[in-house]
Amino acid sequence: MELNEADIKYKTSDGDEVNAFLVSPRAEGKFPGVVLIHEIFGLDDHIRDVAKRFATQGYVVLAPDLFTSKKISEKVTKEGIMKTMNFIMSIPPDKQRDEAYRSEQMAKLSEADRNAINSTYETLFMNRPTELFTSYLSDAVDYLNAQPNVNGKIGSVGFCFGGGMSINLGCTGKVDAVTIFYGENPNPIAKAKNVKNAVLGIYAGEDMRITSKVHELVEQLTAAKKPVTIKVYPHAYHAFFNDTRPQIYNEKAAKDAWRLVIDFFKDNLQGEEN
Repeated sequence: MELNEADIKYKTSDGDEVNAFLVSPRAEGKFPGVVLIHEIFGLDDHIRDVAKRFATQGYVVLAPDLFTSKKISEKVTKEGIMKTMNFIMSIPPDKQRDEAYRSEQMAKLSEADRNAINSTYETLFMNRPTELFTSYLSDAVDYLNAQPNVNGKIGSVGFCFGGGMSINLGCTGKVDAVTIFYGENPNPIAKAKNVKNAVLGIYAGEDMRITSKVHELVEQLTAAKKPVTIKVYPHAYHAFFNDTRPQIYNEKAAKDAWRLVIDFFKDNLQGEEN
């Protein structure tokens, strides 16, 4: 399928703007929309590729780069994100909570690198502005709904950081179907009762920090009578869907998860306008 692709900016409700990648089928008619939410690395080539995969399935896809608004970009840069993630991944699993070890390793870095990592860590990990990011995503839904080739139904899907943001967007009641790839539960968890419709959660068996709390989300959604489907892949690790990271990519799990998402969106987004 031929696609239309564009790098755009959309206005936010607080007067800021967010960069985004917009891709859609090059065909007549109206299609469901999908808000695609990146990992902690921001809008990269992998997420652009995933956006195009969804578009070939008949969706108008908007992939915001949530870190490009003025409020966030003053504290977080692409370089800072990469430095931070490289530093975090350099720490052995058994030392992840050893503050003395972390401080010792930080001391080996240059002052510029320490400043970039501290600013990024503070903004995206310690004091993450979840409500602000959720607002940006709500604005992304509005942008999609204003497109002439969108049929009025919108889904969301996100990975890691983006998985958590996908369910947070779902808690606004503005999307018709929510997919979570190994994302954190909303906080407070009671917000889940505000989900409009169906939720698909995809998790890794070896990612217990996230997966061990999935039951709490299921309890809330079930109590609110919202359709929910959960799939946990044994022996898979966090971020197993990302085929640009061969050390954790799990081809079998990723292909099955993709099938689940496509079927889920087809069931909940294809059809007549709302």
